[in-house]
Amino acid sequence: MNSSQSIDFAMIFDRAPVGLCVSHQRVITACNEALAGIFGTSAGALAGLSFSVLYPTMDEFERTGERIAPILNQHGHYSDERIMKRANGELFWCHVTGRALQRDEPHAAGIWSFEDLSSKRPVTAELTIREREVAALLVSGKTSKLIARQLGLSPRTVEMYRAKLMKKFNATTSGELVHRLLVGTQAG
Repeated sequence: MNSSQSIDFAMIFDRAPVGLCVSHQRVITACNEALAGIFGTSAGALAGLSFSVLYPTMDEFERTGERIAPILNQHGHYSDERIMKRANGELFWCHVTGRALQRDEPHAAGIWSFEDLSSKRPVTAELTIREREVAALLVSGKTSKLIARQLGLSPRTVEMYRAKLMKKFNATTSGELVHRLLVGTQAG
């Protein structure tokens, strides 16, 4: 690229093929149309709002923030797949990746990307808040012991939630449950 060409970073951000946003203290300071489209609203409507509007419940918003802060502190970035909520109330699986711009203050400022996974992984069962959290960690390959540590639960409690999920998804093994969570089927 020669020096007479300039890069319009604002246009690149706005037209990126993935949902992007910049945050300050878990408030959306700027987002692109791709992100707004994923959540069924406009970029202008999201600017200035708390990330909490993207979560199924306030409890999930708060617990996710508590869970990811130490990871952002340690690594400076975070990624997972979780169930999020569109403006119309529809729940869907979403891949979320973020980077803290101030590693020692993980929620101070960040850049986040969102990928809608609903075409590959529809939400097919009514799940409780904890079932959604356990399901998200199961599909990321975590064991019951790791899930328990991450959620602040006992491994036995995690096993109870896994059993409930297996029943809801008509799965007979943990591997079958993870497969059904990944493809969004309840019965085989």
